[in-house]
Amino acid sequence: MDTERFGGADLDVVVVGAGFGGIGAAIEFKRLGFERLAILEREDDLGGTWHVNRYPGLTVDVPSTTFSYWFEPNPDWSGLYARGPELKEYATRVADKYDVRRHMRFGVSVDGARWDEDEGVWHVTLSGGEVLRTRFLVCATGFLSQPATPDIPGIEDFAGTVVHTARWDDSVAFAGRRAAVIGTGSTAVQVIPELATEVAELTVYQRTPIWVMPKLDLRFPPAVRRLFARVPVTQRAVRLATDSFMEFLMVVAMWRYRTFRRLNVSAAQAAWVHRFLSVRDRRLRAALTPSYDYGCKRPTVSNGYYRALGRPNVHLETSGIERIEADAVVTRDGGRREIDTLVLATGFDVWKTNLPAIEVIGRDGRNLGKWWRDTRFQAYEGVSVPGFPNFLTLASPYAWVGLSWFNTVEYQQRHIRRLFGEVARTGGGGFEVTAEANARFLARMEDLLGDSVFRLGNCASSNSYWINGRGEAPLFRPTSVRDAVRTQDRFPLTDYTFR
Repeated sequence: MDTERFGGADLDVVVVGAGFGGIGAAIEFKRLGFERLAILEREDDLGGTWHVNRYPGLTVDVPSTTFSYWFEPNPDWSGLYARGPELKEYATRVADKYDVRRHMRFGVSVDGARWDEDEGVWHVTLSGGEVLRTRFLVCATGFLSQPATPDIPGIEDFAGTVVHTARWDDSVAFAGRRAAVIGTGSTAVQVIPELATEVAELTVYQRTPIWVMPKLDLRFPPAVRRLFARVPVTQRAVRLATDSFMEFLMVVAMWRYRTFRRLNVSAAQAAWVHRFLSVRDRRLRAALTPSYDYGCKRPTVSNGYYRALGRPNVHLETSGIERIEADAVVTRDGGRREIDTLVLATGFDVWKTNLPAIEVIGRDGRNLGKWWRDTRFQAYEGVSVPGFPNFLTLASPYAWVGLSWFNTVEYQQRHIRRLFGEVARTGGGGFEVTAEANARFLARMEDLLGDSVFRLGNCASSNSYWINGRGEAPLFRPTSVRDAVRTQDRFPLTDYTFR
C-alpha cells in the first residue's frame, strides 16, 4: 500500500500494546507496506501478559502447539504446556524475525486518543504530554492488562508483604513465611503448588471453586524438537490434534450446550474423577466442587493443585473474608489467621478498566467505554465500532474465539488484510463500519449465545470474568474458529463506508 498519501499525519498506524495481539497486527501492517508505524508499550519490553507475569509456576494452560501463531510454528517448545519464559522468548523471536521491534517504544503510557474529524486523524496523547497524530489507531491492550485488587476492608492497612501475581516481586523470599493466597482461578492453581513447598504455612481463601482437569504434561525431548524443526509437517500434525481437541471442547461444552449438554456433563464428570483421585478428604473435596456448570468459568489443567491443598501446611478457607488487619485475615465466621505475606491471585479487571484499557473518543465526542456501558458491549466482527473511524480494537466484545488467543489474533489479521485492501482501492482515506452492519452482527452473536451454557446452563454462582455485571457474556465470539476465519474472507465490504 502506498502510504505516502497519508502525509497529513505524523504516522500511518499507531498500535497500543506490544503483546501477541499488537505484534500480530504490526506484522500484518508491515505486510501491507506500512512503515510509518509506532507500537506503544507501557512496560519495558514486549510480550504483554507473558512479560508482565513472572510468578512461580507460570505455564500456558493451552497446548503450546495451539498457543502460537499458525504462520510461525515453534519447534523448540519444551513440552506440550510451555513454561512462561518460553512464551516471552517466542514473542521476542517473532518480533525480531518480522522486523517489528524497531517500531516499538517502551515505557510509554497512553493517556487517551481523540478523533479529529476535520483533519481525519487520531490524536494520541502520551502520559508525558506528547501527542502523536496518526491516520489509523489500533488498540491491542488485551483483556488481561489491568490487575484487579480486591475491595476488602483493611487491605491497605496490612503491615506485611503484599504481592500481586501480575506484579510479582522476585526479591520476596517465601521460605518459612505464613502466607495467604486470595483467589483460586487459573493463576492461583499454578502458583499455589509452588508456594506450598516453600512456606511454613499457607492459607488459600477461595470464593469460587474452579473446574480442574488432569494435565497431560508431556515433555518434548531434544530428538522430538529436532524432528519438528527438520520435518515441520510432524509438528503440524500434533497441532492439528491439539487444535481439534480444543475446538471440540469449546464448541461442544460452551456454544452448543442445548444439543450437547450430555457431553458437557461428561466433562464435569471427568473433572470429578480427577478430584476424587487427588483429594481423599471428603470435606475438602466437597469444598473444591463447583456448583456451576462446566464452561461457565475458565477451567484449567493441573496435576499438582489438589495435592498441594492436601498438604499438612496448607489450609483451604471458604467462609469468605470479613476484613484484613495489620497482621491477619479475619473471615466472616469469626476466624482469624495471622499471616505475614499476602499473595493476590485476583486476576484482572476486564469490564471496568480493560474494555477499553485507554480512553478513546470518537466522532461527535463519543466515549467508547461510556458508550459500551450505556448501551451494549459490541464490536463488528470483534474489531471495529461505529462512530470510531479508522479505529480497530482487538481485545473487544465478541472478539475472543477458541481458547487460544492466537486464534483471535490471526482471524483479525485476515480482517485487517481484506479491509485495508479495500481502503487502498478506494483511495486510502479511511473506513468506518456502519451502524446497520454492527447491529446485524450483534444480533447474530446474541442469537448464537441462546444455545450456550451461559444462557441455558447454571452459571449464577460462577463469578466468572467471562460474564459482565449485567449477566451478559460478550467476551467470546460464540462460533467455531473455522467460522471466524472463513467470515473474514466473506464479510460484505459494504458493511464499511470508505473515504
